[in-house]
Order: sequence, then C-alpha cells, then structure tokens
Amino acid sequence: MGVRGLHGFVASSCPHVCTVVNFKELAERHRSQHPGGTPTIVVDAMCCLRYWYTPESWVCGGQWREYYSSLREFVRTFTAVGIKLIFFFDGMVEQSKRDEWVKRRLKNNREIAKIFHYIKSRREQPGRNMFFIPSGLAIFTRFALKALGQETLCSLQEADYEVASYGFQNNCLGILGEDTDYLIYDTCPYFSISELSLDSLDTVMLCREKLCQSLGLHLADLPLLACLLGNDVIPEGMFESFRYKCLTSYASVRESCDRKGNVILAVAEHISKVLRLHQGEKKLEEMLPLGPNKALFYKGVASYLLPGQKSPWFIQKPEDVVTLDKQVLSMSSDPESKQEFPVCMDSESKQKLPVGTDPEFNLEAPMCTNTEVKQEDPVNVGPEAKHQVTVVLDPEILKVARAQHVQAESYLVYSVMSSGEVECSNSLEDATDQALPSQAFVYRPVRQRVYSLLLGGGGGGSSTGPAVKEWFVYSGNPLRQPDLVRPLQMNIPGGTPSLRQLWLSQEPGIQAQRLDTLLACFDLSSSREELQAVERPFQALCCLLVYLFVQVDTLCLEDLHAFIAQALCLQGKPTMELADLQRSHVTRFHTLKSVVCKACGKESRPIVSRRHWRPHHAGSRQYEPDQWRRY
Repeated sequence: MGVRGLHGFVASSCPHVCTVVNFKELAERHRSQHPGGTPTIVVDAMCCLRYWYTPESWVCGGQWREYYSSLREFVRTFTAVGIKLIFFFDGMVEQSKRDEWVKRRLKNNREIAKIFHYIKSRREQPGRNMFFIPSGLAIFTRFALKALGQETLCSLQEADYEVASYGFQNNCLGILGEDTDYLIYDTCPYFSISELSLDSLDTVMLCREKLCQSLGLHLADLPLLACLLGNDVIPEGMFESFRYKCLTSYASVRESCDRKGNVILAVAEHISKVLRLHQGEKKLEEMLPLGPNKALFYKGVASYLLPGQKSPWFIQKPEDVVTLDKQVLSMSSDPESKQEFPVCMDSESKQKLPVGTDPEFNLEAPMCTNTEVKQEDPVNVGPEAKHQVTVVLDPEILKVARAQHVQAESYLVYSVMSSGEVECSNSLEDATDQALPSQAFVYRPVRQRVYSLLLGGGGGGSSTGPAVKEWFVYSGNPLRQPDLVRPLQMNIPGGTPSLRQLWLSQEPGIQAQRLDTLLACFDLSSSREELQAVERPFQALCCLLVYLFVQVDTLCLEDLHAFIAQALCLQGKPTMELADLQRSHVTRFHTLKSVVCKACGKESRPIVSRRHWRPHHAGSRQYEPDQWRRY
C-alpha cells in the first residue's frame, strides 16, 4: 500500500523520522492548545483489521466474540483518556486504482492456495505468519463499532484521501493507520497502528517534516516524489528507466542503504537540484519523460492535494483550458483568487480536478471536494466521479442510499445505484475443491434480484435493464474485465414495490411488504407461511440457510445442525451455560431445523445425513458455464 519502497527506506535509512509518542500526553497537550476541543483520531479501519484480530483461530471463519471483545477494549482505552475515534472504511475502488486492486487480489489468491495446501498436507491451521483476514471481517467490523457507539463512516472515494481530508479540515490529533500515503499528504500527524501498545498508549509517529529534511525536499514536493517512485495510481514500472538514470548520476550513494533506498535518495536529489531549478518556468512534461502518461501522472500528483491545497509544480495559465476526458461537469472557485475554473470529473478519479490537468493549470483541490469530511450533512454534496447509472432517476432515493452508504449502514447498494459497478475481494476458498462453488456464484442470483429492485428490472425471467459490472474474485477469474451481470425478475405477490415505498413509506402493512420482498430476493416466496412463523431474530437466518442448501447440494444434515447450533447456543453464552443447556434451546433447535427442511423440500432439495450420501456427493459436481460471464 502507498509509495513503493518508502516504508522500508524510512525504517532502515531514516529512523529519526519515527518518534515514539504517547497518546495520553498528546491528548493533554491538544486540550491545552485548543480549550473546549476534543482530541480526535481518524482511524483508517482497513489498515487496523490485522491489529484488531488477535484470536488464534482464523481459518474456519474467525472468533466473533473474542474479536468483538478486542474492539471493545480498543475503544475503551482511548475513551478513558478523552480521545474521540472516527473510523473510516473503504467504500469503493477508484478506477485509477483498479489495476493495483486486481494485482493484489491475484496475489491474495496465491497466498490462499498456500494456506489450503498447508492444511491438507499437515492437517492443522497455519500459524500467524500465514494469517489471512477472515472473510467478511471488514463488513462485520463496521457494525461492531457502531454497536459500540462509535462514529463509523464509509468512503465515497479512496478512503485514505477522506481520512487525510478529515484530519486536515477538523484539526485532528492525528491519523492512525499503516499506509505510507499518509506520509505524503500534507495533513495532521500520522501514527502507526502496528507499533501501538494498547497498555501504555505508546506508538510511533512518522514525521513528514523530518522525512523532507532527510531528502532535501519541501512538503509540496512529496506528491511528485511519490508518483516518480510509484504508488497505487502510478505503476512502479512507468518510471523505472528514469529512476535508473537518477541512480547512475547520483554521487552520494550510501553503503548503509539498499538499492531501493539509494533510488529514493537519487530521485529526491533530482527533484531538489534539477527539477526545482525550472519550477514555475517549465512544464513537468518538459522535464520528465511523461510521454502518453501525462494525464495519469498529473492526476496522481493532484490526488494528494487536500481541499484548498495547491501544488507549486503546476503552472497556472487559465486561458489554456484542456478538457480531460471531454467531461466538464461543474465550476470550482479558487478560494484565494476568486477566479473560476471549469472542473472535470474524471472517470478515473473521485477527486474534483480542474479540467486543466495539463500542467498549465494550478491544480488546487476545491475547499468542498468531499463534504463528508465535515460530517454535518453527509448527503448534500456534489456528484461523485464515477459515471452514474441514469436508470436511477429519483434523486431523493439516491440521496437516501448515499447517506446510508456514508454512515456504513448498507453494503454495495449505493455503488450499484450510482455507478453500476461493484467489487468483492478474496474469500478463503479452496480453488481445487470442485464440490463447493465459490460464494461469488452461490449468491449471484440473490444479487441479481437485488439489482432488479435497485435499478427497476423488467419482467420475463431476466431483465433488459442495465448490466452491473461485477469485479468478484473466484477461481479461474483473471479479473481482466468485470462480469456483466443483468438483473433477474422479482416474483412478489402484488408486484415489485418501489424503493420509495420500501424505504420511505410509513403506511400500515409496509412491514409485510418488506418481508415479501426479502423472501423474493432469496426466491422463497413459496415458504412465506413457514418462515413468517419463525421468531424475528431467526427469520433472516432461516432464509439464508434455505437458500444456501438449495444452491449447494453438497451440504448435508450435519452442516445444518452446526449452523443452527451456532446461532442458538454460542451467542453470548459462556462455557458453563453451554454445558447445561436449557430444554428451550433444544426445542427451538428442532423448530428451526424443521422449518429449513420443509422449505428445502418445497424446492425438491431433501437434506440428508452425510452417511446416506450417494457417491456423486464426493465432490464430482460439475458446473455449467456461467451465462453472465464475459469470456
């Protein structure tokens, strides 16, 4: 994550950049300097998952109660010293970072393959050195933090940009995460989550000012350095020959540094001693080998500019307006000169950029690039950079979906409605196991019906509505392009209700209509009577189990027992209680089992014990080619 090689360089060659600090002391100092203010830390939650997940067991889905306890202790420790925490989660992947996202997913596939090879060969769970985050942990963490009373937000663009913006605009105590991009942003102090000792509240602060002193650079030079070294926007290989030339002409090679470290020093020296001589006089493409990558490079540099910030590396000539992507969407006012510039919302960037992404423009991030960082009105902001699906015409519904997304109360819904594009990262799945289909396929029919609901799908079994682009990781998918998945018709008694009815209506009977819609998403309308009789906390569980057993014919009665037992017995019950279960739990167990088995029977899917299986259950199931996959 972040800038290539920078983390290792700082650790090995610039240790003075890292300073041990204490959060309690920093909070006290902050209160004395800002009377009446609350010391606030912005937490990049995605960077913290590995730190928070401490349970030994992780292969079989993770230990929820132990993990929740870890989160509670984390929150309690900071609250005890008067520090407020704001948690940010990734909300979507920017188009300019899609290639990097794909590269990481394919790398994760290789790591997962090693995990399953280890399990099969040694018959035991791998150690922490092979740790892989349990599937769905990020989503569950959002709701856990909200249950703990924490402000939890989901980004509308790259999360690190929103984290840095929030810290910058709200005078926060600092950012807690593990991403070298936070050394590049000119924002509040950056603290390392991996170095945090929760007992003492000591951690390491990485000081960008000291980094600049070591490199002979100014703070405003860091975005340029990051792009020349390679980051999530600029591929590392794009300037490989340029970096080699810098290294060959670098006269102060340090023996204490490895090659990557000397490359960073050489590029920094080139910026300070060569490029800076012509700063403000020459365009960057006259000084750097940008070639056809000029627009991408400027976009990369500008992506580090927070609201109201400028880069001295861009020359301002308003008369030369070059429209990037030929898409002028709005006007942005320079807060200092009051001179207005057309703003282009590039399809590959969530950040508003002046259409003169050509260096003749002074690329300044507008003061209200993303008003989510203020959090006073999370819905009244400008359009996102992803192209919106025009089929969602109701602005009030889009506004509701957007607010739910920002407040981390929904998952994928706003992405479907605003851009028609969604993604799902790796799951712990054995690519060699033919008996179990990937979760991407198992739940696709549900997603297709939800797409129909969100995008107004048509009738006739499959919809003529817009296809949704799915970037889902599964075995055999090289992720060169998204799967184009069309909505499926919803079979709901009385017809499919509108989102306005489902989300905003207060009319009597709306709850029954919502239940009908939920059942239709799982294609279980025929079992409405049985499922409606189930206690409310377990209705969703039964829907999921029935759907799962209908979709996956290799699941057996013992699997059903395990699912129901976990839901009934393990929720908040200590070991002593489990050893002496009340009969009410046994009765409820058989009731839920009966409901699931009866509903599956209606779908011609009997659930039998593993010992009654026929040979074809041994993993020989073959799947038809997916009709929605673009081969």
